[in-house]
Amino acid sequence: MVALIAGCVKDEFPEITGVCPEVVSTSPVDLATGVSPSKVITVTFNEPMNPATITAISFTILGLSPVAGTITYSGNTASFTPTNPLASNITYTGRITTAAKDMMGNAIQEDYVWTFSTDATPAVTLTSPFTNEGGVLLNKVISAQFSMPMAPATLNATTFTLKLGTVPVLGTVSYSGTTVLFTPTSNLLPDVQYTATITTGAKSLAGMPMAADYVWTFSTGQVPAVLSTDPLNNATSVAFNKIVSAKFNMAMDPLSLIGTTFTIKQGTIPVLGTVTYNGTDLFFIPSGNLMPATEYTATINTNAKSSGGISMAADYVWKFTTALATAPAVTLTSPVNLAVNVPVDKIVTATFSMLMDPLTLNGSTVTLFRGTTKVEGTITYNGDVVSFLPSSDLLPGTEYTATITTGAKNLAGIGIAANYIWKFTTVSTVAPAVISTNPLNLATGVALNKIVTAKFSMLMDPLTLNGSTFTLYRGTTKVDGTITYNGDDISFLPLVNLLPGTEYTATITTGALNLAGVGIAANYIWKFTTESAVAPTIIATNPINLTTGVVLNKVVTATFSVPMDPLTITGTSFTLYNGTTQVNGAVTYANTVAYFTPSADLLPNTEYTATVSNSVKNVAGTAMLNTHIWKFTTKTVAVEPLFSSIFGSFGGISGITNQGIYTVINNGSIGTTAASTLVTGFHDSTGDKYTETPLNIGDVKGRIYTDAPAPVIFAAGGPYGGNATTMAIAQEGLLAARNFYNSISPASKPGGITLDNAELGGRTLAPGIYASGSTYNITTVDLTLDAQDDPNAVWIFQTGSALTVGTPTGARSVILINGAQAKNVYWYVGTTAVINYAGGGTMVGTIIAELGVTLSSPGNSTNTTVQTVLNGRAISLVSAVTMVNTIINVPQ
Repeated sequence: MVALIAGCVKDEFPEITGVCPEVVSTSPVDLATGVSPSKVITVTFNEPMNPATITAISFTILGLSPVAGTITYSGNTASFTPTNPLASNITYTGRITTAAKDMMGNAIQEDYVWTFSTDATPAVTLTSPFTNEGGVLLNKVISAQFSMPMAPATLNATTFTLKLGTVPVLGTVSYSGTTVLFTPTSNLLPDVQYTATITTGAKSLAGMPMAADYVWTFSTGQVPAVLSTDPLNNATSVAFNKIVSAKFNMAMDPLSLIGTTFTIKQGTIPVLGTVTYNGTDLFFIPSGNLMPATEYTATINTNAKSSGGISMAADYVWKFTTALATAPAVTLTSPVNLAVNVPVDKIVTATFSMLMDPLTLNGSTVTLFRGTTKVEGTITYNGDVVSFLPSSDLLPGTEYTATITTGAKNLAGIGIAANYIWKFTTVSTVAPAVISTNPLNLATGVALNKIVTAKFSMLMDPLTLNGSTFTLYRGTTKVDGTITYNGDDISFLPLVNLLPGTEYTATITTGALNLAGVGIAANYIWKFTTESAVAPTIIATNPINLTTGVVLNKVVTATFSVPMDPLTITGTSFTLYNGTTQVNGAVTYANTVAYFTPSADLLPNTEYTATVSNSVKNVAGTAMLNTHIWKFTTKTVAVEPLFSSIFGSFGGISGITNQGIYTVINNGSIGTTAASTLVTGFHDSTGDKYTETPLNIGDVKGRIYTDAPAPVIFAAGGPYGGNATTMAIAQEGLLAARNFYNSISPASKPGGITLDNAELGGRTLAPGIYASGSTYNITTVDLTLDAQDDPNAVWIFQTGSALTVGTPTGARSVILINGAQAKNVYWYVGTTAVINYAGGGTMVGTIIAELGVTLSSPGNSTNTTVQTVLNGRAISLVSAVTMVNTIINVPQ
């Protein structure tokens, strides 16, 4: 033999020509999926291999960890049998290493590697009935649905079982798609629990078993049954017009409740009638009255089924007998005939010899008369007794006649033979009684100002209710008081408050008589104890302690916890001091509040001390335990109004313009140092008109002051404006405005309050100077200015640049409260002021801007419903003032 040195080099032997061991196939193949976990893995070679080299070293299977197993070799094939089933839904790697050699010792030239994936574990995803379901029908087919197709051969009576306790239920198992069915051979038993089981013997098409047995339970429904009947079984004296009924223990199938399932027979003769059903009640309505003194048999057979389709276990049968055809009679009355001394609150009753038809016992068949006057009342019936309850007490010492007519009938429809009449007389007199008191007997903690009351059982003679018949004592001391009477209530109002922690005795004597002159049977006595003495306290003060910015005309108040003795609240017990100087004032008291009203306004920016001493007492005479002291500081003197001008609007050196026909300047004039031609859309009280058109008319109630030329349209005697005189007045007005503007500037009045942002909307501001280095805006909501009851309160707003009120789409207003006045509000504006460009809203104060004021916008010039209001002045020092449909009310 010739040895060739080539090819198979990974061994110690020379290769036989043309033969080198290699893997030609595997099972599962490379990349196989859905492999059974019980699969035996095989590898086939191209030639016989040396069995001694086919070992756990040369043949391995790796999943999440190395797989243990047994390796065998036969022919050209090596087999790997896992010790345990492979895990489901896992990718495994098979490997034949170069340690595997043929019979000549030739090794495979490189490791052979392939992969495969096992099948997923099948699972039950849905059952019917579901787990713990109740009320299951007795003819139910049990089903289960799997997560994947199953091997039909593995679904059988061994792997799918149904048991009642430990007893198997006979049935057949079938399978289709992914659903297995268990059909019981006969109906299930009612009202019991069953257990269904699918074992791990159930496998997928790939042979994969379920991970564990699937077990669930369910309960069958109850068997319908009759709970009660009307009439009862063996009932007698049943009415001839009786509707026979039965009540079931559950909802029934109405379609099963018909004339063949519910029958009534007289012997063997069926009774004609109609069967109806409602809720759980079944009714048989005979077509005509039943026969008297006759036995009937009612039957509900097993065709009656529940709403779940379950039939009754057996026919339900009961019997009853109708009433005799005998007329009823009244056997007993209360009161008896000719009874006397009957109570005035008596309920009149009559007892019959048999059961009656309640519908025949009413205000026509049961009556009570006083002479010829019918007594109103309520009629009730129970068992064999009819009752008449008068609407009010009967009159004393009076004869009454009661009647039951022949219209009163028994259940068979037979009336009494004749009207039954009886008479009785009420008791001649009834003693009154005390039925309640306030306070109750032995009550404690009674208020010291308590009004003592008692209620009688009837109306009383007011002349008998006085200081002799109604008394109140503290021990042996009689309490003075006033007695009043209203309806059936008597009241005792002590002249002074009761003493604290004291027992009192109230008495109403037998001298208290009703309208018939009958007194109470015995003196009525009850006791009560008043509340203990409690020291009063001050629960609130105004101003509160350490308040600042208090108005100078403040009335100082203290509120007590209880009503106080006004005589103890004086200028001595309630004082106000400025340091060691006592403030003169008047002290008053009303409704638990003490008031100190200073004789003159308080000093500004001054701390005051208010004191209520412990000499003040409540109405019970108990003094405060401690003197109450609090302090407050008055406000700084507000800046006095500094500016008064005839001008409601001034257009600096640039003019003033109006658009729209609704502009009015009330209580003032307008002006500019510009030529009169720069005043447009206005006329004044003299009749001078300045470039007015039909669409631009502004009514100035005062004058228009401007430079020449004179207006070309004017009234008789004019023109009056556009000359040297009006120019001089305009120049004076501009100078005054400039001087005042400088006087309220940050340079002249430094130290203004700086707010946290430039938005004034939504704030309520006290009087003072407010400064912003940039802008002020009132755009979110309205601004409120609170004068705190000081009519001289002043506000100065200093803004380094612009003032904006409102937004392009919405107007905003300034609201004045508690005495604030428009004439005391000033706006120092470094550049321009734009007031409610959207139109509308109410602005307040004198606005002085360096570079112009705009009120509303041209878009509102034809709007007949929106006018912008300024309660103040609009003054520009340099640029023009423009307004559209604006009303300016100049403060006086």
